[in-house]
Amino acid sequence: MTVFVIVLIVSFALLAGAIWGAYGAMKPQTEGFLVAMAGGALIVSVMDELIRPATQTAPLWIVVSAVALGAIAFTWSDYKVKARITNAGGLGLLLAVTLDGVPENLALGTALIGSKPLEMAALAGSIFLSNLPEAAGGAKQMTSDGMARGKAVAIWAGTAALLSAAALGGYFGLDQASNETVAAIKCFAAGAVAASLATEVFPPAFRDDSYWTGIAVTCGLLMALLLGQLGG
Repeated sequence: MTVFVIVLIVSFALLAGAIWGAYGAMKPQTEGFLVAMAGGALIVSVMDELIRPATQTAPLWIVVSAVALGAIAFTWSDYKVKARITNAGGLGLLLAVTLDGVPENLALGTALIGSKPLEMAALAGSIFLSNLPEAAGGAKQMTSDGMARGKAVAIWAGTAALLSAAALGGYFGLDQASNETVAAIKCFAAGAVAASLATEVFPPAFRDDSYWTGIAVTCGLLMALLLGQLGG
């Protein structure tokens, strides 16, 4: 039962963020600060929850190859989206959340196997912290580009459902998977996250929030660090 609660909380962040971004009043500076804070949290999550654990259960070549493949896959997909669609900023964030979110949630589901409630809460909290502002920023950009608000929220709701299915699939379907397989999934997600930070998170955050971006990144990093210490 606990796993369903954790998955619901993580996925709710996407839906709540999308509704906030599409219907709420959000200044560009606020959006930039929140997205940058999410990026700071992801820096910690990438290393502590994805890459570092993978190095303890899989050969280094698998870790390096999967991280590189994740970064290449995201960069190529992001380029194709922007080459075909004008003003693809919101869709770029959606792509970032989906491409790194599916393997990340598979890894989340796997990590929940045998974990203590406090550890699960810390891991879910880190993902919640990153999903909420990314969905808010993405939905806001979509509506700013002319997409109907209801359609933007529906797209993010579908993404939330997809990521929920990925987390449950990881929990129920990968409990017997090899250490190398789980490590590769985690590292693919890590590579996609790292690439998305460079192209979809920090540049627009700096554009909207200027030099406060550095403070926001630091806040997100420290919040994720505290959540990690809480999970112990």
